[in-house]
Amino acid sequence: MKYAAVVLYNNKNSLSSVDFVPVTDALLSGGVFLSETAVLPYDDKDALIRTLTRMQDHAAVFLICDGFLVPAAKLALAEIASPEGDLFKKENCLYAVLPAGMGGAEAVKELMPKIDEQRGDSYFRVVLCTVGAPGEQLGKVAAQISANGLDIHVSEKYGAARIELIYDRNTPKYAVDEAVRFLAGEMGEYLYAVEDMTVARRLVEALKVRRYRISVAESFTGGGVGRAIVRIPGASAVYFEGLNTYDPAAKEQRLGVTPFTIKQRGTVSEQTAYEMAAGLLKTGNCDLAVATTGVAGPDPDEKGNPAGLCYIAVGTREQIQIYRYHLSGGREAVTETAINFALFLAYKAIK
Repeated sequence: MKYAAVVLYNNKNSLSSVDFVPVTDALLSGGVFLSETAVLPYDDKDALIRTLTRMQDHAAVFLICDGFLVPAAKLALAEIASPEGDLFKKENCLYAVLPAGMGGAEAVKELMPKIDEQRGDSYFRVVLCTVGAPGEQLGKVAAQISANGLDIHVSEKYGAARIELIYDRNTPKYAVDEAVRFLAGEMGEYLYAVEDMTVARRLVEALKVRRYRISVAESFTGGGVGRAIVRIPGASAVYFEGLNTYDPAAKEQRLGVTPFTIKQRGTVSEQTAYEMAAGLLKTGNCDLAVATTGVAGPDPDEKGNPAGLCYIAVGTREQIQIYRYHLSGGREAVTETAINFALFLAYKAIK
């Protein structure tokens, strides 16, 4: 069966203003592989109707748009197809209007039983989650799985990747098990879950199991590590404190970083990261400490450190490990990637 999507956007804005990726990812997770995707301006109704009519040889067409456009999109669909509940149908083609973003992804889950009924099959998935896996390695394992006849979908953002194996009821169990073993082996050092969850959730779960408390000291990540942790329900049982120490004086006064270190090594250095984490552990109120310092960009810092350079310290009462990265991308990409790395390294320290 063939499936298609139509993305509506404001032609005065960038296409990226329509967050359609979560919706298409949700469709892929359900085994709905799009053979065609059209992009149209939201105010060209004639072009929309022509495109939807042309696509009626598909099993289903998904119209993706910002939430405020959903009523208008349904009115346009009503001109060429008959409503059936929340869907529309013309001959053998189903049409669905889906809001962009995570709301649309949730709507896809509710829509899947109808799609499964139409195609006479159900699709299942196994999800593996990683942080820091090189793109070339992700591409290599995906190619290997595809060569063995299984469908795989890899999505990566800010260093965190989701690897989905998608299969139907006719796929032999041994083939799925073998593929999961292969992926887990290849992704070993980057793998944190063989289920669909964020790295922050995995970290909180691990902290609860060990009855550990965590403290975080952040510089260039601006509180993002702590924010990711406290978004997880039950985080209050494991999160002691988070300090956002941007200024050198804050690092000295709040964490005990020495003036000598700041002067000789600079705020972005291995020694500063170490002393930030050590300052958290010194209080005796936490079992695990995480500290971040770096240059988010876009320009180098006063010491000449390039944008993207960062140090992440992760420590327990036994030892503190320092990790150095030179991350690529703009300011948002650098900080968000560092946040994911810090959460992952914290999990690895206690798993």
